[in-house]
Amino acid sequence: MRSLLVLTAVIAVGASVFVRHTEHVIAPSEPKRPMADLARLDAPRGQQRAQIVTGARSIALTSDRSGHFRVDANVNSGSVAFVVDSGASQVVLRESDAFRIGVRPTPNDYTATVSTANGEIKAARTRLDRVTIGDIAVNDVSALVLPDKALSQNLLGVSFLSRLKRYEYANGRMVLEQ
Repeated sequence: MRSLLVLTAVIAVGASVFVRHTEHVIAPSEPKRPMADLARLDAPRGQQRAQIVTGARSIALTSDRSGHFRVDANVNSGSVAFVVDSGASQVVLRESDAFRIGVRPTPNDYTATVSTANGEIKAARTRLDRVTIGDIAVNDVSALVLPDKALSQNLLGVSFLSRLKRYEYANGRMVLEQ
C-alpha cells in the first residue's frame, strides 16, 4: 500500500513537470504588446485606424515618508487631496473640503454614527457625482462628510476602491486600475 502511494505521488509530480515543460515548448510566450500596437499591425497602408481603447487605465502611487499613499482627485469638478485608505469603508470628506466642492449637508443630515480613532462621531451621508484620478473615473460614489475637528485628512475608501477593476499594494507601490 505504501509503495502504491509513493508511486502515485511520483507519477503526479512527473506529470506536472511534463505538462509545464511541454506548454513552454509548444506555446512559448510572446512579448506582450499594447492593444493599440496590435491594431496598427493590420492597418492598411495609407489609412488611419480609429484609436482602440483597451479599457485598462491604471495609476501607480508611491508612498510618502509616513507610508501613506496620497492622491489629488477631481471630485464634482473640484480638486480634493486624499489619503488612500483601504481600511475605510467609505470615501470620507472633511466638512470644509465637501463645502468647497458643493456638498453642503445641513445639521439634520448628520444621522450616521461612525467610529473613528477619536471615538464615535456623527456623519452626513452623501453621493459624489464623479471622482476622477488621472484617467480613472468613478461615478455616483457613496461618501460621508465629517466635521473638520474629527478628521485631519480626506480618505479615499472602499466605496471608491471597490468600483475599480483592481487595487493592490506591492513592492512599495499601490496600483489602481480601472
